[in-house]
Amino acid sequence: MKNKYGIGFLMFLILVVFGITCAYQLSLNKGKREIQAEINAKEQKEMNNTSVAADGQALKDDCYYLKELNGYVVVYLSDKKTVYEYTDISLEDLPENLQKEIQNGKYIETSESLYGFLENYSS
Repeated sequence: MKNKYGIGFLMFLILVVFGITCAYQLSLNKGKREIQAEINAKEQKEMNNTSVAADGQALKDDCYYLKELNGYVVVYLSDKKTVYEYTDISLEDLPENLQKEIQNGKYIETSESLYGFLENYSS
């Protein structure tokens, strides 16, 4: 009789431990999904902020700087940190005096001048 209760108690204990483990795993997975959703939301927000600039939504007062990045010309906004547009213009394909200007950060005042430059030197 004692053995019968002992086996029942052991089975009950195993079921409780199994239940606690399942509840813990569900809670852990839910937490991971929530954190991942927050990270994705932040990344999406950052991408939207970046894409606004890349889509040509610069402020009217903004100017542009052409700089070299990995051998290509990249357009930056006036803060010289925010990328406005990546180009496929190779620095090597430009005249030497223009290469030096771009390496030093060529200033372009208006979007019309910028797009004129990009049109002239794009392949």
